[in-house]
Amino acid sequence: MGDRVYNVLFLCRYNSARSIFAECALQRWANRRFNGFSAGSQPAEQIHPLTTRILTAFNYRTDHLRSKSWDEFQTADAPPMDFVFTVCAQTAEAGCPVFPGRPMTAHWPIEDPVDVPCDDPEKRSKAFRRAYLEIETRVKYFTALRLEGLDKLALQSRLTDIGRPAATVAAAP
Repeated sequence: MGDRVYNVLFLCRYNSARSIFAECALQRWANRRFNGFSAGSQPAEQIHPLTTRILTAFNYRTDHLRSKSWDEFQTADAPPMDFVFTVCAQTAEAGCPVFPGRPMTAHWPIEDPVDVPCDDPEKRSKAFRRAYLEIETRVKYFTALRLEGLDKLALQSRLTDIGRPAATVAAAP
């Protein structure tokens, strides 16, 4: 797999929180080995404000972020994906489109912080922070993989393992 740069797409339903977190975390931890993208099956009109707040708190630039449809990655001029990860159950269960190049896929489920009731702002804010930290942990595991040293079967096993909750819990700060 060598020194090339890999394209990674993170998918969820609305592309307003979890997949945006994953895109940003991958860009931070990529070490020039990965390009991160995100999209949704039913993209929101805008990124959730708490997503932006959490990312800003972790020193990310957010001015370039927007909610996107996965259709944008189905066009002939879209970057070819090497990996596609779903981060929500609805997207994984609904079935994702087949992306050009047949990228490797895995499901990395993260609870949707948007689903936390609005009547408790502190609880909701903690849910967003927890989602970000869970995603960042998984991204760190992924970016630490020696892709060139793994055959496809071993790599698929590692990608699946990263999505298991125990991996996130064991490595959580």
